[in-house]
Amino acid sequence: MGRTGHEGGGPPGLSRRELLRGAGLAAAAGATLLPAARALAADAPADLRVQGPDAVELTLTVNGAPRTVAAAPRDTLLDVLRLPLDLTGAKKVCDRGTCGACTVLLDGKPVYACSVLALDVAGRSVTTAEGVVGGAGRAVADAFVAKDAMQCGFCTPGMLVACAAAVAEHGPSLTLEQARAATAGNLCRCGTYPHVLEAALAAAKTAKGR
Repeated sequence: MGRTGHEGGGPPGLSRRELLRGAGLAAAAGATLLPAARALAADAPADLRVQGPDAVELTLTVNGAPRTVAAAPRDTLLDVLRLPLDLTGAKKVCDRGTCGACTVLLDGKPVYACSVLALDVAGRSVTTAEGVVGGAGRAVADAFVAKDAMQCGFCTPGMLVACAAAVAEHGPSLTLEQARAATAGNLCRCGTYPHVLEAALAAAKTAKGR
């Protein structure tokens, strides 16, 4: 007869003897690997900087101003922007690098803030939707309003940043195909893509060529 229940509190289909045997093998493997790990650590360069597991202090430039925050190794750029820095323009929607609602500019290039570790941006420049609206991207924001490119608003900050990056890169020569490519990583559940593209092209007409 097949085993259908727990035996001694273990997982279904796993006997106590099998559970203990597995635990013993895991302990033996750990005892074997630990000396090797310690040896690797001993041979590491003297100037190697170890960060974590506790939060560490880092400084980055956000919207043109230096900001110093404490971030754990697991914290993403999005976590740091929204919580200690209180910049909530970048939205935490999918949190897995697929929707684009958290798009920001990292050294001038669009990235998903939820997919970048905060420790990796130390010393680098970050521009959020707030910085775009308050700077050269103001024309893009105005075009979003004029072209009715906003519905529920969850995707809007990411779309705005992506469009602003495209306008900054191509200027008045921005084409519809380039605008589509720039926003290809941004999802809009309300389906306002045509209006977003119209806004990007309208803003590009007022931009200075590079």
